[in-house]
Amino acid sequence: MSNLKVEKVGDALGIVLPEEVLKKLEVKEGDTLYILDTPDGIKITTFDPNLDTAIKAYEKVNQKYTNALRELSK
Repeated sequence: MSNLKVEKVGDALGIVLPEEVLKKLEVKEGDTLYILDTPDGIKITTFDPNLDTAIKAYEKVNQKYTNALRELSK
């Protein structure tokens, strides 16, 4: 992987991601990246960790109330 240098950007600090990293992440200007703490260190991802929680909650409700949701969708 690449080494990144922390640079001053206005009143903040920032890093510039190399083109190869941007391609692997499949991101473009304006996209959101998420920084997660993991047991192995920091992870930068395009995956919203809150989305996984919401999907699991939906699946639980969907299983319990499948018939009611089907009727409400009509």
